[in-house]
Amino acid sequence: MDYNNAQKRVKELKSFYKNCMWFGIVAAIILTRNFFKFLETDIFHGSIILTIWAIILAVKALRLFILDSEWENKIIEEELKKTKKPINF
Repeated sequence: MDYNNAQKRVKELKSFYKNCMWFGIVAAIILTRNFFKFLETDIFHGSIILTIWAIILAVKALRLFILDSEWENKIIEEELKKTKKPINF
């Protein structure tokens, strides 16, 4: 990984961690408000906003931690190995 790719990845990770922090803060506020408003123990009686935000964070996490550039390089190498045909002399 060269410097430019590493710098880009660090920025993406920083953005992801900030989003997670804000999600936690907003979720705590909304869930606390709902708990005291409805006096229910059902904490999942939540908000559609939190659900959508959680899905977006999950997709970002998948892209950052599982489908990263190392994964891409590994798949490319496997595909190149599959297409190599032995040379018969």
